Amino acid sequence: MNAEGGLVLVVEHDESVAELQRRYLARQGHTVAVEVDPARAPAVAGRLRPDVVVLDLSTAPLPVDLYRRVAEAAGNAPVVAVTGPLEPAAARSLGRYRVTRPFSPRVLVGAVADALRGSAPGASPGVLRAGPVSMDPHARAVTVGERRVALTVTEFDLLEFLMGNPGRVFTREQLLAAAWGPGAGAGSRTVDVHIAQLRSKLGEGSPIRTVRGVGYVLDA
Repeated sequence: MNAEGGLVLVVEHDESVAELQRRYLARQGHTVAVEVDPARAPAVAGRLRPDVVVLDLSTAPLPVDLYRRVAEAAGNAPVVAVTGPLEPAAARSLGRYRVTRPFSPRVLVGAVADALRGSAPGASPGVLRAGPVSMDPHARAVTVGERRVALTVTEFDLLEFLMGNPGRVFTREQLLAAAWGPGAGAGSRTVDVHIAQLRSKLGEGSPIRTVRGVGYVLDA
């Protein structure tokens, strides 16, 4: 494992999805190897012996045997299973770490961090708070006081990023990369629109402040 992260093997047949995952994980200091052919995954895992494997298992029927072979070949390194919605019994067959499609890249980053630390899923990050606003990143739930707030996926991802970095001023370009992914085609005006929608939904308790000429900051 390097000083900042670990060696992560991403097994994902969709090359564009794999590249997005690679970019987000690399930004956290991980060394990332990608395999787009699931049939080759056990051999690649055996050769690389990664610190953690991100394994796409979203096909039907659930390829539990592939999960077991990859985990064994990787020296029983933790495997983060990427799946669709599962029945509890099926979910239990996939070990401790799992993310369910659809999910934001930061949810995957958090699951990989949990796996590297050996933490129980959901142990980190914990509930984020800013004034009356509370966010549970794993449950993807936001409340203002006792009021539950319904957010779109992008609104949630944007708010999660800001709440995870309180007091830090971000430019629109930085927020675009955080919420939409590196190289996103959306323009900076898109950030303004989503910030306005967030403020409207959060109401008077919104902790998001405009920094004129720069961008936005979340006041803790």
